[in-house]
Amino acid sequence: MRRFIIEDLLKWKKSKHRKPLILKGVRQAGKTWILLEFGRLYYKNIAYFNFDEQKELAAFFQTTKNVNRLLQNLSMACAAPITAGETLIIFDEIQESNDALNSLKYFCENAPEYHVACAGSLLGITLSKPSSFPVGKVDFLTIHPMTFTEFLHANGDGDLADYIKSIDSIEPIPDLFFNRLLEKLKMFFITGGMPEAVRAWAEDKNLPLVQSCLKNILDAYELDFSKHADIKDIARLALIWRSMPSQLSRENKKFLYSVIKEGARAREYEDALTWLCSAGMVHKVFRVTKPGLPISAYEDLTAFKIYSVDVGLLRRLSNLAPVAFNEGARLFTEFKGALSENFILQGLVSRYGELPGYWTSEAKAEVDFIIQRHNDIIPIEVKSDVNVSSRSLAVYAQKYEAETKVRVRFSLKNLKKDGDLVNIPLFLVDYIDQILELSIKNR
Repeated sequence: MRRFIIEDLLKWKKSKHRKPLILKGVRQAGKTWILLEFGRLYYKNIAYFNFDEQKELAAFFQTTKNVNRLLQNLSMACAAPITAGETLIIFDEIQESNDALNSLKYFCENAPEYHVACAGSLLGITLSKPSSFPVGKVDFLTIHPMTFTEFLHANGDGDLADYIKSIDSIEPIPDLFFNRLLEKLKMFFITGGMPEAVRAWAEDKNLPLVQSCLKNILDAYELDFSKHADIKDIARLALIWRSMPSQLSRENKKFLYSVIKEGARAREYEDALTWLCSAGMVHKVFRVTKPGLPISAYEDLTAFKIYSVDVGLLRRLSNLAPVAFNEGARLFTEFKGALSENFILQGLVSRYGELPGYWTSEAKAEVDFIIQRHNDIIPIEVKSDVNVSSRSLAVYAQKYEAETKVRVRFSLKNLKKDGDLVNIPLFLVDYIDQILELSIKNR
């Protein structure tokens, strides 16, 4: 599989300011695989250590902070020499040992010539505790589920990926490419971006296996609740997680605690929701009161929507069967277009690395997402069909005419620009930045 994060890893390897790396990401997003693949491609050898499978490794870090002694012990443990600059040292499931996590400070200060990369399930939970890691002594990267473009490469559709990468003007995409991309997008809504599910389809074209892979991931997530969360939050985590399809099927997708359980209150569930966000399983999108700079300064922390980390997991969680693939645009329009919204959010997070906001106007209009691109605020509406009639973007433009350089609408219609409104097919979300650049340049 081709993962574009390998380019970021290569920049980290070559940086003269390189520090030990922590690779974050939700469980099953491919953290271990990408580090091993990176080591295979760009290093002479790999020294791999798993703190979950090899519990005895933690003892090395409990008895000494001396990096040379640690390296000697680790070299003996893997029965191979560890050479500065030539060996990629991988600490997997490092959250299982706080001493190992804290040792990264000493690798940074006393042995910067050694290349250390770390990964672990639920690292976001561990790192949310201030004493768990050496501030300023590590580099961070986040791996997301596979993008639609990565999905195309995995499925042998590199020609389609190359075509959309070559788009350099805002004009309709020929039907030959448009229709193929739309069919591939339907399949991506089935598999989602979790590498195991993508591989099940790419290698075997086996839908029952895809379903099984996604169910296993969902089951593993719920097992994490009982293994890693506070006892008081375990049941609440499951209730929030399972309520996501219901939350998103409402016309107004604002998160309501009462949807989780009748009589539920924020104070009872907010810790559990924070846990899900820290674990990377849920994206929390806040309402923005106005499109000001920086956009984070105008977030209303009392009003928000939640989305799944992956569209395929959301589809499986909602029990929408893959047969919907053959039912026109149903995959895109099911439960108020929630899958389409989740897909676009997934693409925005992967492209920009930050969560967007959303905007409402006194119950008259709602713009699905608001992003900050440089010093421009971009409103984004998501339509799940070719019917794109809506007044939300018009209301927004009327209210904030001076601040609005370009408005974006994702839909199943072809690529087109009409004044400051650009319509982007859903399957081009990975290239939103290039399209925005073209739109603003050609105002």
